[in-house]
Amino acid sequence: MARVIGVDIPNNKRLEIALTYIYGVGRPTSARVCEELELDPGLKAGDLTEEQATLIANHLQKNYAVEGTLRRGIAGNISRLRDIGCYRGARHRRGLPVRGQRTRTNARTRKGPKKTVAGKKSVKGMK
Repeated sequence: MARVIGVDIPNNKRLEIALTYIYGVGRPTSARVCEELELDPGLKAGDLTEEQATLIANHLQKNYAVEGTLRRGIAGNISRLRDIGCYRGARHRRGLPVRGQRTRTNARTRKGPKKTVAGKKSVKGMK
């Protein structure tokens, strides 16, 4: 496997797809990188030379926020929201959806698996 910016990219995939394994690089960015460096997007990642891999790594680090830099930036933004005590920061702190989604149903991705509340009686049991 070729290694770019500390990430193993799969050898059997096209370069355009293989670059998306790097955090912060999607399809449009990978296509733009291939175009700027004049690399064939259809080239298999395993066929990259060492020079081409370092060229890609240097280009990504210089022109885009990727991997550790991007993760640190996002974590910093979230901690800033928590520190100033705004609504979005409070939602992050409590592990609830931040962008206005409903929580009565759904929201399982943010809230995690269901936690059953013991002793809760149903409406039929009260009659």
